[in-house]
Amino acid sequence: MSGGRKGGESTAPPENYKPSREDILRYITENPDRSGKREIAKAFSLKGEDRAWLKDMLRDLQDEGLLNKQRKRLVRPGALPHVVVLDIFGRDSDGSLIGRPAEAAEYDGDLTVLIRAPRGGPIAGIGDRVLAKTFPADGTSGPPYTARIMKVFEKRRESTLGVFRTATDGTLRIVPVERRQAELIVDPEFRGSAKDGDLVEVEPVRAGPYGLPRAKVRTVLGSLTSEKAVSMIAIHAHEIPHVFPPEVLAEAEKIKPVGLEGREDWREIPLVTIDPADAKDHDDAVFAESDPDESNPGGVIATVAIADVAAYVRPGSAIDREALKRGNSVYFPDRVVPMLPERLSNDLCSLKEGQDRPAMAVRMIFAADGRKLRHSFHRVTMRSAAKLAYPQAQAAVDGSPDDKTAAILDTVLKPLWEAYAVLKRGRVAREPLELDLPERKILLKPDGTVDRVVIPERLDAHKLIEEFMIQANVCAAETLEWKSQPLVYRIHDGPSLAKQESLREFLQTIGMSLARGAELRPNQINHILERVRGADNETLVNEVVLRSQSQAEYSPDNIGHFGLNLRRYAHFTSPIRRYADLIVHRALIGALKLGAGGITPDEEARLEEISALISATERRAMAAERDTVDRLIAGYLSEKIGETFAGRISGVTKAGLFVQLPEFGADGFIPISTLGDDYYHFDEGARALFGERSGQGYRLADTVEVRLVENAPLAGAMRFEMLSDPKPLPGRRKSFHKSKSGRQGRQRASQPRGPRRRR
Repeated sequence: MSGGRKGGESTAPPENYKPSREDILRYITENPDRSGKREIAKAFSLKGEDRAWLKDMLRDLQDEGLLNKQRKRLVRPGALPHVVVLDIFGRDSDGSLIGRPAEAAEYDGDLTVLIRAPRGGPIAGIGDRVLAKTFPADGTSGPPYTARIMKVFEKRRESTLGVFRTATDGTLRIVPVERRQAELIVDPEFRGSAKDGDLVEVEPVRAGPYGLPRAKVRTVLGSLTSEKAVSMIAIHAHEIPHVFPPEVLAEAEKIKPVGLEGREDWREIPLVTIDPADAKDHDDAVFAESDPDESNPGGVIATVAIADVAAYVRPGSAIDREALKRGNSVYFPDRVVPMLPERLSNDLCSLKEGQDRPAMAVRMIFAADGRKLRHSFHRVTMRSAAKLAYPQAQAAVDGSPDDKTAAILDTVLKPLWEAYAVLKRGRVAREPLELDLPERKILLKPDGTVDRVVIPERLDAHKLIEEFMIQANVCAAETLEWKSQPLVYRIHDGPSLAKQESLREFLQTIGMSLARGAELRPNQINHILERVRGADNETLVNEVVLRSQSQAEYSPDNIGHFGLNLRRYAHFTSPIRRYADLIVHRALIGALKLGAGGITPDEEARLEEISALISATERRAMAAERDTVDRLIAGYLSEKIGETFAGRISGVTKAGLFVQLPEFGADGFIPISTLGDDYYHFDEGARALFGERSGQGYRLADTVEVRLVENAPLAGAMRFEMLSDPKPLPGRRKSFHKSKSGRQGRQRASQPRGPRRRR
């Protein structure tokens, strides 16, 4: 290659040399960690006008789908990230370990990774899950990637979760939670203390070649009828740490409350917490007032105080190691698995009403049009003036105060709402992505079963707190950048080119267009959403736009936040429940010299690793929470087999339709083989299945009537039967060509007939 070489080395190219497309693609493939525009230009010694030429060339390669933008780097489509979680599954012919990505479905092509021999680093073995840096392999044979291990996770358990049952023939059996697993037999000597109906964890035992596999009960988790059995299934299935080690609890009990020393005394400022009514930990408190500065007419001062967790949780302590391992708190309908022990999360760190608490605070000054003029950070001692719930605060401002809110209505609440009106002007000018998709909340009975599913009203009180927190997070990122302090950003990439093209194809099916080539911005999507507001396809368009979005994550490399339309953003406001926020607090303490508990050089060196870890734990929590909701709703509907429901198509695949019951917020599956006598095709662009002969079919977000025909509560899976007739689809015409004999039967025979989980 004439230009850049692997490892960043380069030879001097001829004068006026410009690399070919193949040279650029080869360099990016071989140097995934040096593939930003500046690094590519440097590798090929491009300067001046040649850099503008390179920018156009890279844009052309992206438009052609040959490159994707990933954070600040350019990567080949389907390429593995530079830092990824791997599962080691075997050895190659030379005895070297090989692995594959833990989330293989996110990537394309050959995903095999050759593990480099460690040089004083962590040592792993077959069956281990590791965090590793990946590199394209040098040769043409063998795995396409090599990797260097950064961290070895705790060894995964070779176990199964299931329900202990006594069969009619007297044999002891395990009905697995995962539907794809077969039943297991337990010999009497291996049942332990398990009773009929208990949720148990079992491990396989050696058995003969015939009959069902055998297992041994390892742990009895409690009765399936207990209040928290369903969330316990998700906790074990996703391997979420939920029991604090003794050394962590002992360390927490020894912690003493932090005093005033080295802190500003803010106890007279009437900061208030506004949270859900059932909240037990309170991360944030707010206060606002008019800016007395005559040069800022109509301006406001907004103050946000956040629990100073860094005052108690020091780097390298047992509590800190456990918090990083958990990454975040996990919220289920029936319980919370906290990141920190309750001694901290619900007591010493929580901003309790009327009690002195250490806090990190930011004071922000806004102009009347919502522009932030300046801000400052402070390490303080505060005392919450009131603990309020969202509806309670909203009712007071709307004219119905209670005894508590009446006393602070004029001095605290009204100034907060006045400040929110100012901040809202700034938000409107910023034009973040404004998707309108309601969130559902499951309310439980005392026995842990579903009482009902509600859609909480979205109040201005919610929006006020949200906007105050967003601005505080922006301030944290800005201050750390100004101080040249490495940090963990909250980043959100824009839709990939492939997803943009898919969105563009869909919009064409409903007579709308999306500009091609130009960099997509949130306001372009907002204009589309505004055009369909109130129309029949409003929900459909919102759903498709949501699915076109990338997933937000943590990274020490900043690419901005697409959804919020912000250039820099860092999570700062929830250190009780998110490790990312704790790292940002430590960075601020160190950069601003605010006392003990600042970030350490070791943490700074490990920010890439920490970011990958907490991004993975966040995805794990989301999956566990989603699975728990599915199981709760499936259990609630287990006695309603044969009943009909109003539903909405929430997913369209080659195998069939996913239908959501809006009343409950849960999905069920309809196999394509059960849709009728027509031969159905999958139209990915239109998000639809259409009949070959009729031209009619079913499309994403269509309202339909379905019958529940099968239910598997343990797996959280339901199967429906379609009762609604297919509808005419835009651009489809009836075909009089009949499918060949046997073709439809083959199509049906290849489709699954049981319940299927949505992935």
